[in-house]
Amino acid sequence: MSSREVTPRTRAFALARRLDPAVLSAFACIVVLLLLGGLYSTSFFSPEYLLQQLQVASFLGLVATGMMLVILLGHIDLSVPWVLSVGGMMSTAAVSWGGPWEHLAIPFGIFCGAVFGAANGIGVAYLRIPAMIFTLGINAVAQGLMVLRTGGFAPQDQASAAMRFIATDRSLFGIPTAVLVWAAVGIATVFLLTRTGFGRAVYAIGNSERAAYLSGADTRRVIFLAFVISGALAGSAGVLLAGYSTKAYQSMGDPYLLPAIAAVVLGGTSILGGRGSYLGTVAGVILITLLQSILSVVQMPEAGRQIIYGVVIVAMLLLYGRGERVQG
Repeated sequence: MSSREVTPRTRAFALARRLDPAVLSAFACIVVLLLLGGLYSTSFFSPEYLLQQLQVASFLGLVATGMMLVILLGHIDLSVPWVLSVGGMMSTAAVSWGGPWEHLAIPFGIFCGAVFGAANGIGVAYLRIPAMIFTLGINAVAQGLMVLRTGGFAPQDQASAAMRFIATDRSLFGIPTAVLVWAAVGIATVFLLTRTGFGRAVYAIGNSERAAYLSGADTRRVIFLAFVISGALAGSAGVLLAGYSTKAYQSMGDPYLLPAIAAVVLGGTSILGGRGSYLGTVAGVILITLLQSILSVVQMPEAGRQIIYGVVIVAMLLLYGRGERVQG
């Protein structure tokens, strides 16, 4: 055998060296969690359990995808909880209106999410208001509008058959359709980040917005579009979650904010922007989903889960936030 011949093992080691250590750590933690779960119950290794976890992960995966785009820019989107709720509640409301609205329920819910994302983009990109403050305000606006619409009571609207199909069906080789939706969004996101000028601008702005602007990037437009995508994906997650639950409900997005941020930073995306891969976000989403499952099995209180997510975010901020940044 020639000394230059590349063996499968050599290719594997070369791939491992190219991967971000945080991504490898996230996948290693996934294996550890599965092993720990397997010690508790052998069902943790069953295909049915794993597919169920992927189906649940798909909702968080959509939210985390939009969150990753915003975090790569060095910003944050705290409007996710109620923008997700808007997507779910307005899609089911469209079903209740009947007629052509029932067939437009899914795109209408996504559109409503995108509208709030556009509001975030205008405030952050053009009005130059700090993202943390502005998106938190938009979250409050979305909450107020939904409470105003429902009168403070739980909405009685039901999900359409199409929403339930996308969220719960497994007609293609037993794979949940929601997972296929997440996969399609993931492929589109990878293409966007690695093969387009928009993706290159996202990373450049995350490292130094001023340098990106001086190099010719339309920084305001890129930031605006990133927030629109984040809002649309949060709305999409709300539509799927409403289909999964057969109806929408108030505060349905509350459990997704901290897990989405934790999934992104666990996957190696710098909370300060400019660095991260979508593969890491996928690993972070699966890790958080498995962690949630195990914490539910051991009956960990919700307060304990929030503490864990907060500790993860702070730890990753300390780990990745102390590196050198490119200065404008």
